[in-house]
Parts: sequence; C-alpha cells; structure tokens
Amino acid sequence: MSSPLGGNLNPAVDSAGGLLSPASSRFLSSLDTSPIRATLFPGDGIGPEIAESVKQVFNAAEVPIEWEEHFVGDKVDPRTESFLTWESLESVRQNLVGLKGPMATPIGKGHRSLNLTLRKELGLYANVRPCYSLPGYKTRYDNVDLVTIRENTEGEYSGLEHQVVRGVVESLKVITRQASLRVAEYAFHYAKTHGREKVSAIHKANIMRKTDGLFLKCCREVAEKYPDITYEEVIIDNCCMMLVKDPTVFDVLVMPNLYGDIISDLCAGLIGGLGLTPSCNIGEGGIALAEAVHGSAPDIAGKNLANPTALLLSSVMMLRHLNLNDKAERIHRAILNTIADGKYRTGDLGGTASTADFTKAVCGHL
Repeated sequence: MSSPLGGNLNPAVDSAGGLLSPASSRFLSSLDTSPIRATLFPGDGIGPEIAESVKQVFNAAEVPIEWEEHFVGDKVDPRTESFLTWESLESVRQNLVGLKGPMATPIGKGHRSLNLTLRKELGLYANVRPCYSLPGYKTRYDNVDLVTIRENTEGEYSGLEHQVVRGVVESLKVITRQASLRVAEYAFHYAKTHGREKVSAIHKANIMRKTDGLFLKCCREVAEKYPDITYEEVIIDNCCMMLVKDPTVFDVLVMPNLYGDIISDLCAGLIGGLGLTPSCNIGEGGIALAEAVHGSAPDIAGKNLANPTALLLSSVMMLRHLNLNDKAERIHRAILNTIADGKYRTGDLGGTASTADFTKAVCGHL
C-alpha cells in the first residue's frame, strides 16, 4: 500500500463522472526543481504561526515552492459575499494548488462562511482526509489506516435554510446525481490508485429514501466499473458504532456532506485529534487546496504554543499532489520521527514544547 498521505490526488472528474487527464500534469516530476507557485492562506488565530512553521520546514528541505500569500479581509467583498477577496480566489484558480490555515468566520449577518465560500467558488467537490495511527504516539487504537472522502458541495451542510413562518424554520437537503457520481468516481479512483481494497458508502437511505437513495444509486453505478474493489453500504449510525469498536474494518469511506463533516472528525479522534489530521480539498479544473481542519484557537494565538502537525501533514499531501514525492517523503518522515521521539511534543500531545521547538526538531530530522 502506498503512503497514507497518497500520491497525486486529482484525477479531475467531468460532470458525467468520467475521468479527465490529471490536472497536475504541468508538475512533471519530482526531478523538476523550477519553483512552483502556490497560494497560501495563513488564516486566523494560530494560523500565521503554523504557516510560518511550514515555510521554515519547506526552506530547510529546499522545496521549490514560491508562496503567494493572501489574508482574510476586514470587510465583506461584495463579489464573494464573504471576507475572502475575489483576488485571493483568483490566486487559487491560477495556481491550481494552495494551502490553508484555520479560518474563523466572524459572527454576523450578510456574509457567507469562509470555508463554504472556498468550496462553492472553487468547486471543491471532495474533501480527502487520511486517518492513520502515528508511530510512537499511543492512543486507544492501533493500526488505524482509513480515508474519508466527503462530498463537499451540497446536502444539509450547504446552509440552505429559511423561515417558513415565525417559530418554524426549514433546512433543505439537496442531493444531485451529478455531484454524487463525481464524488463516487473520485473515491473509487482514489482507492484503485492508492492500493486500497474496499469502498464503504455511508448513508441513511432507510429513512431518507430519496436523497440518500440517489447517493447510493450513484455509488452502485460507479462500483460496477471497479470489480476489483469491494463495495459495501453502511448506515451512518452503525458506521459510528463500528468505527469506535474496530476502525480497522474500514478502508475508504465515501459519504454525503454532513455525514462527512461528523465522521471525519470522529476518525481524527481515533488517532489523537484534529491537530494530527491532514486534509485536502479536490476541485474541478484540477484545483487542490490542502488545509488544517482544526480551529483557529484564539486563546493561544501568538503564544508560540500551537501544534503545526496538521498543517505540515496537509502540506505533504499538497507536495504529493505536485509529484514532489521525494520532498514529501522526507518531510513526512521527519514529522513522524519528531512525534515518535517524544522530546518535542506540544501541549496538546502531552508535552511542553513550543511551536518553534517542534518546528526546529522537524527541520533537524530532515
């Protein structure tokens, strides 16, 4: 089986679910050291600190990346209806690849969630989250090695809500054949190209017969094209129970948006939390936006206490997508060795090391 963080993540999928040529073909090989421009959103709270950690590790590893940094604005951009500027979105569209720190959407009316804006405007249809046990960091579970693939654009998580009458609100769950086929195709292609043996479709079609029923129908259609990969369907509540009893029974899980939001965080808890979990969003046109999925932790922002592991591991996913596999493997190994040594763990991992200490240790292991 290949590295848990995977190789090229983006076999672009057309609206009918068919595979297009890999968008990252412009990133020819790990031997090409000409600088690649990538968009960087440092984010809020601890974001700038952990983004600085990534930049230091990349410099130490001599990764040929030229960062184009963009920050969240201080007022709503009418073109995006959020605090993300149109120019920052254009940067990702032009570069096709980016890395995002945690973003906190300011509370108020008249603007969209920052993360929802990114997903909608950039067509980020699949969220890929590898979840695997880290050597030397003991949790309740050993040998966890699974991947959640979440449909990212529709379902209840889209925020389509309205008030019917005073005291009665309604939330719309929209599931489409196009989006369901697209994410199912991606999940099976990912399984095939990463040496995975099984895809589990997570659903609640016993109750939501139309919406989740359509999602399952699309998954079954795609499964027929991949006879070498075992396909199963698991009801969402049973999936949760199975995950906490024995997560090793799962391999690749594909699911609608809201289920993916919940299940992916549950899986992160199996291996130590969101601070250790990488993530990458795959979009139409070959876009890949890797991200740290944990919060912005404003209570420790600027105190040199943040754990940069999640963003570092996400940056490794970005490098693999760019076919910079040698650099990715060196950094990945350095991160794992630093955690396994136990000398420079941050507070969330039971240690006392600062962000700077941890970063320096990772650079040392390079």
